[in-house]
Amino acid sequence: MKRLWLIFSQAVTVLLAMYFVVATLKPDWLGKGFTRTGPVALLEAPLASPGVAPAGSFRLAAQTASAAVVSINTSKTAKNRPRSNDPWFNFFFGEQGNEPQVGLGSGVIVSASGYILTNNHVVDGADEIEVSLNDSRRAHAKVIGTDPDSDLAVLKIELDRLPVIVLGNSDTLQVGDQVLAIGNPFGVGQTVTGGIVSALGRNQLGINTFENFIQTDAAINPGNSGGALVDTAGHLLGINTAIYSRSGGSMGIGFAIPVATAKLVLEGIVKDGQVTRGWIGVEPNDLSPELAETFGVKAQSGVIITGVMQSAPAAQAGIRPGDVIVEVAGKATTNVAELLGAVAALKPGTAAKFTLLRREERIELRVTPGTRPKARRVAH
Repeated sequence: MKRLWLIFSQAVTVLLAMYFVVATLKPDWLGKGFTRTGPVALLEAPLASPGVAPAGSFRLAAQTASAAVVSINTSKTAKNRPRSNDPWFNFFFGEQGNEPQVGLGSGVIVSASGYILTNNHVVDGADEIEVSLNDSRRAHAKVIGTDPDSDLAVLKIELDRLPVIVLGNSDTLQVGDQVLAIGNPFGVGQTVTGGIVSALGRNQLGINTFENFIQTDAAINPGNSGGALVDTAGHLLGINTAIYSRSGGSMGIGFAIPVATAKLVLEGIVKDGQVTRGWIGVEPNDLSPELAETFGVKAQSGVIITGVMQSAPAAQAGIRPGDVIVEVAGKATTNVAELLGAVAALKPGTAAKFTLLRREERIELRVTPGTRPKARRVAH
């Protein structure tokens, strides 16, 4: 009996083993009732054609502009401290390192000749500047000129086959337009962020002497300074410059210098080695009810002149204290920042039309601006 049971158990084991082998390798041999379930049916989108961007994608704009945006690495030799080798000084105050200071920023190639636009604060005081292109090439850059008043600088590199960004028209921008910010934040590598134009003509921020910023909520972080703000076609609209932040990172408030301003600075530096701005020699103030009452003017908007420098272009043209300037060269001026920018954009030695209100009379004068003095704090 024991022998029969042993034979039976061995036979059952062999049959079960054969069943599992057949069920695994040839389930159809066992009939439909034992067929394994096939793959789960999934809905998959058709493969997109290579080079065709999906609807709503900014891929082409990013690809177009990114090639011309560079990373900028700067180094500044540390100042030698006269007592850095004094053991007693080091004992009490610690060893003072003499390692070079390094900086990080971005820039935009605007000419096949190798000219790069960036911020002045990115390269200010740098002893060495290295530019890294998006195609992994590197080159040492030379500072052609800087303009601290607008916080812009022009560099030059010597490389061939350079990608060049296309300049857009910042004067046609409107609040709500979509934009992309491209740069090298925190040194992580080239990064593209998106947003909209939040405001235009931002000034009185205390960042530059001449302020006419494009405000955007596209993320701008340390290292983005000098990078590109572009439209959805990849055309340059501005040079990213600053952020408002309590944490050091992006809080959705970034500022860019309009490309119209950057172009004037670039042309001035490349052509003349410096930026030449107009100057008329007045002391302007934003129009207020108190000032309007003091000078007896009826204007509702404009910039009131509270002082005129003797023998300056404004005085020679007939502008007087109490006059309210409402237009410069056909462009409305509603505050001091706008007047400063409008006058600075005038070509020295070339007369321009100024429209002003004197009490209740509207007057047009031809003013020939001079060259703005180098000093930072002067009459406008």
